[in-house]
Amino acid sequence: TASARRITAVLPCFPYARQDKKDKSRAPISAKLVANMLTVAGADHVITMDLHASQIQGFFDCPVDNLYGEPSVLRYIRENVPEWKNAIIVSPDAGGAKRATSIADHLDLDFALIHKERKKANEVSRMVLVGDVKDKVAILVDDMADTCGTLGLAAKTLMDNGASAVYAIVIHGVLSGKALDVINNSMLTRVVVTNTIPHAEKKKHCPKLDTIDVSAVLAEAIRRTHNGESVS
Repeated sequence: TASARRITAVLPCFPYARQDKKDKSRAPISAKLVANMLTVAGADHVITMDLHASQIQGFFDCPVDNLYGEPSVLRYIRENVPEWKNAIIVSPDAGGAKRATSIADHLDLDFALIHKERKKANEVSRMVLVGDVKDKVAILVDDMADTCGTLGLAAKTLMDNGASAVYAIVIHGVLSGKALDVINNSMLTRVVVTNTIPHAEKKKHCPKLDTIDVSAVLAEAIRRTHNGESVS
C-alpha cells in the first residue's frame, strides 16, 4: 500500500530455522510457513545469516542471500584465542561436522567430533568424543546455542579427555532458559556469539560471554543489494 518498488527483508537470524523437516509424524515445517508469510507480505528479496540448513533457501520463491559468519569467526580465533596454533576445532554434533572441518582447513588445524545421543528435543543423555584433544585448546563451533546444555556437556567431555581450555564459538546465541547459569557453571573458558540476536543484557549476568560484531557484513550486503551489485 505504500507503493515501494522493492522490499528486502533482512533477518540476521531466521526464525523457526530448526523446524525445517518432519522429524516425527504430524510435526509442522514452520520454516516453510515463515517463508510463505514473508513472501505473501510482499518481500522480493531476503537477506539472512547462517541458515540452520541451507535448503531453507528453497522454501522461498524469491532470491535469498544466505550470508556466512565463518570469516568473522576465523578472524576472532586468530586475534583473540591465545595459542590458537595449538588448538583443535571440535563439532558438538555430527550435523555441524561440515562447518567445523571448513574452519579447521582454513586455520590448518586438526578436527574432532562429539557424538551425542538425545533423550528429548533439548536434553542430551551421553557424549562420545572422536579425536584426540589432549593438551590442546579445544574450540567448539556450532551455528546455534539455545539452552547451552550441549555446550556445557561437550566442554566437560573435552576437559575429561585432557583439553587445556575450551572455547565455544556460536553464530546465533539464543541463550534461552537457564543458558547463562549453564555457561557460568560450566568448564567453558569463553562463549563467543555474534550479535544476530541482541544479548547486551545477558552479558551483564555472564562474564564468559563475548561478542563478534557482524553488522558490517549485513550492512555491506544491504548496500550491494540496493546498488544492484553482486553479493557473492
